[in-house]
Amino acid sequence: MAIPFPGQPVRGSTTGKPLMALIDLLGRTWAMGVVWQLSMQPRTFRNLQLACDGISPTLLNTRLKELKALYLVESGEQGYCLTPKGRELFELIAPLGPWSLTWHQYIKEQSDDA
Repeated sequence: MAIPFPGQPVRGSTTGKPLMALIDLLGRTWAMGVVWQLSMQPRTFRNLQLACDGISPTLLNTRLKELKALYLVESGEQGYCLTPKGRELFELIAPLGPWSLTWHQYIKEQSDDA
């Protein structure tokens, strides 16, 4: 699967719109999880693999290559970390965590009423 660069057709869209590239990227298995884990601290490959519930080395390597190619992740002395753009992205998606908890509760309440 090709890296979803903004300005180019991506999975599910031929428009080249940056938002579609981002949705393609974040919809890939473990992409959001890797960003989430790296938001907490820099991590070595092995530490990141463990933090991501034992993601396969092949898949983790693929996601890191994609995130690095899109300037969201970089590697340094302490391992992998978010770039300033990666941190900015995390700040935008972080509110989805608490929202998802209220959404889950709402679904449970609606199911109980049915």
